[in-house]
Amino acid sequence: MVISLDDLSDPQVIALLEGHVAQMREVSPPESVHALDVEALRAPAISFWAARDGDEVVGCVALKRLDDDHVELKSMRTLPARLRQGIAGQLLRHAVNEAREAGYKRISLETGSEDFFEPARSLYARYGFVQADPFADYTNDPNSAYFSLQL
Repeated sequence: MVISLDDLSDPQVIALLEGHVAQMREVSPPESVHALDVEALRAPAISFWAARDGDEVVGCVALKRLDDDHVELKSMRTLPARLRQGIAGQLLRHAVNEAREAGYKRISLETGSEDFFEPARSLYARYGFVQADPFADYTNDPNSAYFSLQL
């Protein structure tokens, strides 16, 4: 698997992201969906990587710059047919390493608090993320869980 910066033009990447946003809208109330669409991910403050296994896009992850010291993990997604194959862990390690190399001191994320998101919360905990208060523009939301990792 190769993880590389991506310009969000590959139809496979777009389909993966559209599936991500659609699924988040299915499992969370509208006011609690914080998934970014393709256009939002093209913002200058966001770096986006796609993971490819040969010609197949199998996952993605993004980092959104919040300030000089703080970055947010966004749009981490594994192709549904490739779940439970270690792709998410590789994407998470990649994002953490990129944030560290860029000089950030903290990486934070928002995910759902519903049972559907338990595998994601467990993954973040395995990689050293700890529960945190809302950050940036987030507010207390019973449907959200916040995590942070000091780098």
